[in-house]
Amino acid sequence: MNPQTNSASHRAQVVTSTLLLISMAALTGGCKWASNGQNAQGRQMYEQGQYTAAMHQFQEAISTDPTDPDGYYNLAATAHRVGTQRQDAALLEQAEALYNQCLDHDEHHVECHRGLAVLLVDTGRPDKAFDLMKNWASQNPSLPDARIELARLYEEYGDTETAKRYLEDAVQQDPNSARAWLALGKLRESSGELTQALANYQRSYSLNNMQPMVVERMAALNRQLSDSYDRSLATGDTRLAQPPPTTSVGQQRY
Repeated sequence: MNPQTNSASHRAQVVTSTLLLISMAALTGGCKWASNGQNAQGRQMYEQGQYTAAMHQFQEAISTDPTDPDGYYNLAATAHRVGTQRQDAALLEQAEALYNQCLDHDEHHVECHRGLAVLLVDTGRPDKAFDLMKNWASQNPSLPDARIELARLYEEYGDTETAKRYLEDAVQQDPNSARAWLALGKLRESSGELTQALANYQRSYSLNNMQPMVVERMAALNRQLSDSYDRSLATGDTRLAQPPPTTSVGQQRY
């Protein structure tokens, strides 16, 4: 075979390989698009209380794209909900297996970690729930979500000091995590540390200004702090009184 023939054959092989890769990419993208639609439809049914129909949609999403962690999570969360309502141990066991399948496909899936931890608590295994979250946090020291969810679990068990330590660690590890600052602000507000809570909310909002709830909390805390300051002035007891922060929305007090 002459060199020209070899060159033509090589070009044909390259074209064929390229077309094959394009076809595979298009197929993968199509599966992802279809599964996203099925997940969205299933979530709508879930919100309407149509749990059986929702589970069917999530099963279809998994069949369409077996690598999509959201399909496994959505199906797990629905089975968890129905299993809890019916006190159905088999459904709860299925939900646990699905949560784990979700984590097999996305080891940092936040909602799935949370769902599995709640299920473990619901089925009398809080120690396993804490182990799950602690392992996630220790293996990913730079991931704030892991510490946020671990702190949430501690707070739900009444250990606010440990929860606060994990949230403080989260904002130190990632000072640009709006979610971590928000969680710390909520915890400090519930603990009565209003000035610090306001500063944390402001930091969160400066990092993500698409948080209407944070705007509401900042406004409420500003009013509360202003009222407290005014009462202190009226009674003449200014020993502990501090003027409310004057920082505007989106700025930091650091």
